[in-house]
Amino acid sequence: MNDLVSAYAGAEMFVLPSEFEGFGLPVLEAMACGTPVIISDAAALPEVAGGAAFIVARGNEDALSHAMHRLLTDSLLRNELKDRGRQNVCRFSWDRTAQQTLDVYNRLV
Repeated sequence: MNDLVSAYAGAEMFVLPSEFEGFGLPVLEAMACGTPVIISDAAALPEVAGGAAFIVARGNEDALSHAMHRLLTDSLLRNELKDRGRQNVCRFSWDRTAQQTLDVYNRLV
């Protein structure tokens, strides 16, 4: 686990140009470590990112390249995404997930 945190924290950016994605936990892990994130507009990724990531159209390599270049050269944007990412991860917790799951079960019963 420490190696993963170190990798995220030491990275200039985290890039997930996924075509198909589930929940997107790596996006939140990177954000929690203060790493700016670039994602594709696939599945739940934009919702999980909560406006705290640079989003590109899936399959658009030019847009992905532009986003990566922009983050490497624009320290203001990089810092803004770091700050917004740290704020975004506060929306998620295992306690909240468990409570919401329990609420669904209770409504179904």
